[in-house]
Order: sequence, then structure tokens, then C-alpha cells
Amino acid sequence: MMILYSGITCPFSHRCRFVLYEKGMDFEIKDVDIFNKPEDLAIMNPYNQVPVLVERDLILHESNIINEYIDERFPHPQLMPGDPVQRGRGRLVLYRLERELFSHVQILEAPESTSKEQSKAREAVAQGLTMLAPMFSRTKYIMGDDFSMIDVALAPLLWRLDHYGIKLGKSAAPILKYAERIFQRESFIAAPACRQVAACFAVLRDA
Repeated sequence: MMILYSGITCPFSHRCRFVLYEKGMDFEIKDVDIFNKPEDLAIMNPYNQVPVLVERDLILHESNIINEYIDERFPHPQLMPGDPVQRGRGRLVLYRLERELFSHVQILEAPESTSKEQSKAREAVAQGLTMLAPMFSRTKYIMGDDFSMIDVALAPLLWRLDHYGIKLGKSAAPILKYAERIFQRESFIAAPACRQVAACFAVLRDA
């Protein structure tokens, strides 16, 4: 059985939980308090970060690497495009999300960040999402009409916009409608680690 060491509030761990529930497979989640990490985490991951996936003698870290492994290990439903060209494009989009959005999320997540650094990070994320928004007037998901790993990667950020204090203008309305579609997926509703967030999903689902 796969074991995922997952940060309770970590957006990168959220990605991996999302994929595990999307696959509908058996797994175990071990919640990690990122402010009081267990000593063995640094043994499994030299960067002492979550998420970490353990399966027998295999140990993986970094959310996108973990999720691609899960997708290849359990190919139904397939989340990375099957066509090599589209898969290459998908990986490039994942790379751009990390560079242009999630590098700023890391600043927002870091307790040592200054208020000035966090303000700049919020602005950068808001601008990046606003630039992405028009595509969702034409397509259902990032790669077209099919839900994919790229949507998985972006979803935890969209869920945390209020938490991060990021406000989007009217021009970003398409991406907010896209976010609502993602939030309605049963696998996403099941993915939060803490009961308080799970309760928020229950309210959204029953609305």
C-alpha cells in the first residue's frame, strides 16, 4: 500500500491527495504538522519537506513527480495526456506553473517571509491568474475538454485564494468559474486533510 506523508495545510500535499482520491485506490495518509516535523521526514526527503510518497522500498518527494508516478502506476483514469506531444506540452505547462505561480506560493507559505515579500507575491499570483483567465472562456480545462494533471496542480492554489489574501478582478471571472468546476469533483471534496476545510467542501457540495 502507498503511504503519503502529507502536510495538513500544504498546497503541494493537497495535489497528491487529490490524485490519490481521483484514482480511487487504497492508500494511507500520514498527516504531518509542517511546524513540528517528525525526525524521520529528513531521512526520507533530504529537503525535509512534504509531500513524501512511500511504496515498499521506493521513496519519492516533490508533488509533480509523485503524481506522475501514481498516474503511471495506476493508469485509470489517466491524468497525464497519452499522446507524447500533448504530454510534453503538459509537462511544460506544469513547469511554468511552478516558475510563475507556485514560486510565489512558497513565499506566502513561508513564515519567515516579510510583509513586503508577501505583498509582492500576492500581486504576482493575481497577475498570473488574470493572464490565464481568458483561456477558460474557450476551454473547460487547461488542456482542453479533458481534466488532467495540470488542473490538479493548479487547484490547491485556487482553493486558497482567500486564505492568501489574493483578490481577483472581474477580468478573472472565467478562472473562478473554472475553479468551481474543479471544487465540485468528488475527489477534490475528499482531498482536504483537516476537518475544518472538509466542512467547507461539504457546504459547497450541498449548496
